[in-house]
Amino acid sequence: MNQASESNDLKTRYELLRKEQPEMRARAVAKELGVSEGELLASRIGEEATRLVDDSEAILRGILPLGEVMALTRNESCVLERKGVYDNISFSQHGLMAMGSVANPDIDLRLFMNHWKYNFAVVEQTRIGSRKSLQFFDKAGTAIHKIYLISDSNEAAYDKLVQANRHQQQDSFINVGVYPELEANIQDDEVNWNAVRTAWEALKDPHEFFPMLRKFNVGREQTFSKIGHDLAYEVNNNAARDVLNLARERELELMVFVGNHACIQIHTGTVKKLFEHDVWYNVMDPEFNLHLQENQITRTWVTRKPSVDGMVTALEIFDNESNIIATFFGKRKPGIPESEQWREIITEIPAKDEQVQVA
Repeated sequence: MNQASESNDLKTRYELLRKEQPEMRARAVAKELGVSEGELLASRIGEEATRLVDDSEAILRGILPLGEVMALTRNESCVLERKGVYDNISFSQHGLMAMGSVANPDIDLRLFMNHWKYNFAVVEQTRIGSRKSLQFFDKAGTAIHKIYLISDSNEAAYDKLVQANRHQQQDSFINVGVYPELEANIQDDEVNWNAVRTAWEALKDPHEFFPMLRKFNVGREQTFSKIGHDLAYEVNNNAARDVLNLARERELELMVFVGNHACIQIHTGTVKKLFEHDVWYNVMDPEFNLHLQENQITRTWVTRKPSVDGMVTALEIFDNESNIIATFFGKRKPGIPESEQWREIITEIPAKDEQVQVA
C-alpha cells in the first residue's frame, strides 16, 4: 500500500472512531489508531488541516500580530495551557543546538528548535463553532506545542500568517522518523558519587544542573537517590496536589514547568480553582489551566540546588520511565532569594520513610 492509500485508510478509520467517541482527544485517537498525532493530522490535509512550511522559527516570529492566544504544551502525563501574547521572542545557536525563547509574564517558553519539524494550521469544528490553531510536531510526528486562537485573537492576522507560510506540498501524509534510544546511564557502582556531590554543591545556577548530569553520565533520579537527604529526598506522590492546595490557601505565587524534549512552558502566578476529575487533578483559572494525570506519577522528589541567590527548592514529578512530568518552584527572580513561604510549604510535605544517603 502506497502512502496515499495508507493516508486514505487512516482517514477512514479516524472518521469511524470519531463517530463512536466524538470527545476523544487527538493524542488518544492517534494512539488508538497506532500512528503519530502528526500523521493523523496530515491525513486531514485539505479538510481541517493545512501543512505549513518546515520553518518553525519563521512561523513563531509571526505570532505576535495574532494578539492574545492560548499556548499549550504537554507531555504524556501533564498539560499546561496559558493565555497571553508571543512577545519578546528570540532565537540563538549554541554549537549544533538551536535554541529559542518567548519571555513574557504570561507566555514563557524555552524552545529546543532542533526537534521542530512539521507545522500545521488547523480549523476544527467543535460544539461551539470552529476553532483555529497552529500545531507543531517533531520528526516522529509527536506534538510538541500548540497555539489556539481565543475570542480576543486577531483572526485576520492568523489567516494572513497561514497564507504566507503555506507549504507547496499539500499531500495527506508526512514522512516520520524514529528517535534513537537514549544511551543508558552508567551503573551506580561506577560513579564517583563524592565527585558528583562536590559538583552539585558548587552549582551557581539551577540551569547548570543538567550539564552536570551529562558530565558524569548519570540520570536525574539516579542522582537524587544517591546524593544525600539534605539535597534530595523522595516524598509521596500526592505532593503536587498538596503543594497546589497549600499555595492556593496562602495565595503564594508558584512557577510551574511542564514540557517535553522540544518545548518547556512555564506558568508564574497564583492558582485558585482546583478540582479532581477522573484521573486528572486540575487548575482551571481564567488565564491558566493545568491538567495533571495523577495515576502516571511514579515518584516525586524534593530537591535543593545552590545558586548565587541561595538554595533553590523544587518539587519534581516523574513517570515510570524517569521522564519529568512537571516541576514546581516558588516564584523567584535573579538577585532575589526564593520565598520563605515556599520553603515552609515544602517542609509541610512529609518525606517517605526510607531515605538513601550518599554512597
